[in-house]
Order: sequence, then C-alpha cells, then structure tokens
Amino acid sequence: MRRTIRPARRAVTMITAVAALAALSGCTDAGSSAGSEGGGKAKTTLTLGMSQDIQGWDPTNQPSYQGWGASAVYDTLLRCDAQGKPQPAAAKSWELNPDNTGGTFTLHPGMKFSDGTPVNAEAAKASIEYGRDHGAGAARLAGWQISTEGDLTVKITLKPNPMFVARLCDVRMASPKYLASGKLNKAPVGSGPYTLDTSATTAGSVYTFVKNDAYWNSKTYPYKKLVLKVLTNETAAINALKTGQIDGSLITQATYSQAEAAKLKIQSQKSQVTRLLLTDHLGKKIPALGNLDVRRAMNMVFDKEAIAKNIYRGLADPTAQIFRPGSEAYIDDLKDPYPFDVEAAKALMAKAGYADGFELEIPFMQGQNLEPLMPVVIQQLGLLNIKVKQVNLSGPNAIGELLSGKYPVPFWQLGNYGNSVLDINDYLLPEGIWNVEHQKDATVAEGWNTILTGSAADSAKAQQALNRYIVDQAWFVPMVQASMHYAYNPKVNVRPSTDPSGLHPMLWDFQ
Repeated sequence: MRRTIRPARRAVTMITAVAALAALSGCTDAGSSAGSEGGGKAKTTLTLGMSQDIQGWDPTNQPSYQGWGASAVYDTLLRCDAQGKPQPAAAKSWELNPDNTGGTFTLHPGMKFSDGTPVNAEAAKASIEYGRDHGAGAARLAGWQISTEGDLTVKITLKPNPMFVARLCDVRMASPKYLASGKLNKAPVGSGPYTLDTSATTAGSVYTFVKNDAYWNSKTYPYKKLVLKVLTNETAAINALKTGQIDGSLITQATYSQAEAAKLKIQSQKSQVTRLLLTDHLGKKIPALGNLDVRRAMNMVFDKEAIAKNIYRGLADPTAQIFRPGSEAYIDDLKDPYPFDVEAAKALMAKAGYADGFELEIPFMQGQNLEPLMPVVIQQLGLLNIKVKQVNLSGPNAIGELLSGKYPVPFWQLGNYGNSVLDINDYLLPEGIWNVEHQKDATVAEGWNTILTGSAADSAKAQQALNRYIVDQAWFVPMVQASMHYAYNPKVNVRPSTDPSGLHPMLWDFQ
C-alpha cells in the first residue's frame, strides 16, 4: 500500500536536476533512438490518436486526460512521476518548506517562450498567479502567494497543504504577453518541448508540432515531429492503428481483442471508476437529491455485474466505492450496500415522496468512453421516473461548463490517484474541483482536519472513515472499477506510464 505524504515533521528537501534525473527509472540517455522506419532510419515522427478534440489552448483549462498537446507546448515548474514525486521541469532545483507550506524554485537559465520572451522568475510568477485566479482549477491554488528572488528564483507560500507538489505539477507556464492578450484559444505560446505548427494544423482534425531543440531537456523527446489526430470514432482509431496511420491510441473494451489480434502492444492500468457524482446532496438545486433514500435508490437501479460483463466485456470489476485499490482510503472487504434491485429502489423513491420522479440534466462530452453507457444511465434512471436530459458539451468552454455547478450530477470516468488524499480533496471537500456544487459537510471537515494534522496512522484511519461515510450517504453512484487501455505500434518504445493519475502514457514516455 502506498503511504500518504504527511504534511508535518518532514525535513527541508533540496533536489537538483542532475540527482532527480538520475533517479528516473528507464530514463532515455543521449544515445536513445525513437525506433526505426524502413532502411534502419530513425523514426522522426510520432503520430498519436485522440478520442477527443483539444478544447482550446488556455493553459488553465487543459485536462490531464489525453493532454499530450498541452504537454508538448507548455512546461511546468515541476513534473510529478507515477508516485507523485517531483522531478525537474522548468525548475532545475527546488527547496520544499517543512509542513508543505510552499517552497523556493530555481529555473534553468536561458529558456525562452516561443514568442522569444524569457522564461524567468517574473514569467513563472505570472503563470502561477494566472492559474490561481482563472480557470476551472483555480480553487486548487487558492491562497497561494508568489514572489521572486532575483531573475531565476520563485518563492511560493501557502497554508499547510499535503497536495502542494501535486498541484504545482499541474500549473502550466505560458508567456506573460500571451496571458495578458486574452486570446488564449489561438496558437499557444509556451516553453515546452514542441511548438504548434499552425500551417499543418486543422482544428478538430489534426494538430502538428515541431520539436523545440532549445528546450532544456530536448533529449527526452526523440521525435522531430509530433502529430495528434482526432479520431472520435473508435473503429476508425483501431483501423488507423492496424494500418500504421497512427502509432498509439487509447482503446476501450470494445476493441481490445482487435488490438490483441493485430499484435499491437497494450498497456493497461486499473485506475478509474465510472460514476455519477451526486454533488447536490443538500438538495439546493434539485430537492430530490437532498433525500438519502433517493440517492440510495439511484445506486440500486444499476446492475453493475451486467455493466462490467456486457459493456466493459469483462475488463472491469463492479465496485461500491470510488477509490483506487491499494490506496489508503480503499476498503478491501467493503460489501456493496446497494445491490441491484429495481423494485426496492422504486420503494425507496415512494418512501421519499418521489414516486413520480423528477427531471435531471446530465452533461456529456464525446470521447470519454461513455458513449455505450450513457443510454443505460438514461434507461435505468427512467425506471425510477427520473427523466434524464443529455446535455452535450463541446468547444473551448466545455470543461469549465462541466465543472461550473450548472449540472449537479456529472457522469464521468474519473481516474483515481494512488494517493487517495488527492481524491478526497477533489471529490469531497467543498472547494474540490469535482464537488461542483461545493457543499460543506461537518463530517468531511472533521476527517480532513485529521488528515492534515494527524499521524500517518490517523490519516489512513480518517480516509477509510470518510470512504464509509460517503458510501453510507450515497454521494456517488459508482458502477465499475475500469482499466485504461493504451494500444501502440510495437516499433515504438513506450515506457511504463509515469502518469500519477494512471490514465495513459505521458508524452515523455514515448521513446
């Protein structure tokens, strides 16, 4: 079981780029090749399929899911590895304060954004402040104070927060001029390992990037060109993989056997739970959701065994909890308190005074592997007279709208962290990004305080107690613990994923 990083009693830590890079397992050295094409020539272009389009270039609204384009053009101060430990990025060295109250970060000298402006302390400060004050994830950076010490050193201070490093790894850096322009959904201006080639890019279809040889760690990215092809149809994606039109793509249970038959390589990571998030548990927007019997009925109307077997084709497991197995919040022997029973669910609705049901809007975005399951959600909730209207979201504001609180019941396949403290923050706390109604709860507040101030043993106990509490209160409708499957060309070397969210290989994993 992974241990939670505690917020207190840790020594101040100093890490340099040389030491941290040496610690990276399987890191590519200067002589690494990117595979081979015909005639023994080095493969110079990496082409990846994407099941969803890039929703604009605002650095604060870039999802981690299939975020290869953002990773190409934007750098971050730190990069987190699969265990959430910091690695060098724009910062070559750093010193973390005791008790997770911030740190001091020193940048590599000589870096520039693609518009020619320097990547210096003031630019880093501007990017962090922009992330703190804008975008769907602004709440994660609330209260951060940023200052500069000389031309290349940035200092961040905040109240004790065990998730500080994880949050900092998500803050993408962009040119201050670009941030001030307000035109953030046009060509991005970052300092990443690639730049967007607008002449070879068609929004919604193909995005082409050329290597930034001046990038501080360009050897980690062996390909001269990166091409991202939007293939929202999975059949088209698997056919493109088979014929070599793309080198890699996320696949689902629907095409897993085809990928195996085509002798493609597959990485699988069981790290996500498909769920409805009943974030209006106080019933402020939808009164029915404030009733515990209604929330429990919504759990009982889904046949999780059938969903795992028929929709996920046996590549998922039914689950009653939202946390990743092996994390401290996960309860190994938890029995599902809401077994599939439509008649019992209807009785609970009648007991609650909602036999006639209610209306519910559920947002939907293409390319999230929810297409086969959304009709099931509409059908099964319909058995309880819950009339679901599917609201399709797209475009550069889709993520912001999804998380805005306009829709109190998101339906999503959420990747879970190995460190369940991060999940508790995102899903349970009132400021959590996925707790879209941001409703407070005294039991959650008490448990969170223990996590922040208690011992490691106290934290683990509090995390499991919170898990039992939200299961009892039916804050979610968890369906299955599913795996993410990534299929790729055997001629391309893809290291084991270093994604802390366990979703798929990161851009730097392609060698």
